[in-house]
Amino acid sequence: MDAHALLEPFDRMLAAISAPAAVRAVEAGGDASAMLSELAQSGFLDALVPEEAGGAGLSLAGIAPLIEAIGAHAVPLPVAETMVARALLARAGVASRDGPIALATAGVPGQIVPCGLVAAHVLIDLGDRLVLASADALAVTPTGVHHALAARIGWEGTPVGRDITRPPAGLRALAAIVRATLIAGAAHRLLEVTTRHANERVQFGKPIGRQQALQQNLAVMAENAVAARIAAQLGCAQGLDVSLAAAAVAKSTASSVAARLAGTAHAVHGAIGISEEFDLQLLTRRLHEWRLADGSEGYWNGVLGAARLADPAGSVDWIRAEVFA
Repeated sequence: MDAHALLEPFDRMLAAISAPAAVRAVEAGGDASAMLSELAQSGFLDALVPEEAGGAGLSLAGIAPLIEAIGAHAVPLPVAETMVARALLARAGVASRDGPIALATAGVPGQIVPCGLVAAHVLIDLGDRLVLASADALAVTPTGVHHALAARIGWEGTPVGRDITRPPAGLRALAAIVRATLIAGAAHRLLEVTTRHANERVQFGKPIGRQQALQQNLAVMAENAVAARIAAQLGCAQGLDVSLAAAAVAKSTASSVAARLAGTAHAVHGAIGISEEFDLQLLTRRLHEWRLADGSEGYWNGVLGAARLADPAGSVDWIRAEVFA
């Protein structure tokens, strides 16, 4: 099954269920059950699950366009995370769970988990194993960030739930690839929205997009968006057992461009871009959240540097083996 053949119906479904008004409603504490039902009935949540287990049998690289679409539509649910979690459950021979699944990768109580407020379950990395815990059995508290769906996830003692085999590089590396791919999707949508605004906004008798300085900013924005996509694709190419080095390259690249993309988009839009009623902030808020989630560029640059220094191989050979494997 080709994921690109699935992209059009998937994108069309997301456009219908995750319109800006629907996103705002969920962020304001509204009911997401209709959105959840549509996603569950579509079958896309099992895209990574092997065919013999009832899924589509796609690879992580194969569903990268779908994850990008989730980011582009600012879907207010952990859809990509649920896809990954269901694949890990299937690989461990554990029956899938109903409802969205968030990923807690730090292994300690109090960590901030994207979409934690709307998750039914949380897959927690405890360092030696993963535990799938019900959100009802955890301490789930808002972060205090306006309209953010992320939550601080806590527990006492050891989280109670079903043990799952931990990927070789841990859940954080896999989650970092998901965040990088979400950033890539949101980045390209942000570029599209910003370019359209520049071509439609008229000042002094002509569109502001004709100004050379602004065209340069849009060109750099496009370069950053492409860099995020390429880095995310490199990470996705290794599948669920991604190496730390590949995850570090993907997340450090995507996180580093996220802030620049958001800044340029707001600069081009001007004052209207920071208004709550304008849709731009639905994308830029998520770029900043995903940038920090599961390690920012500073964290992953440290991981990448330590891995490189620990290997005596030449840099080119090391990159070929660890990143392009």
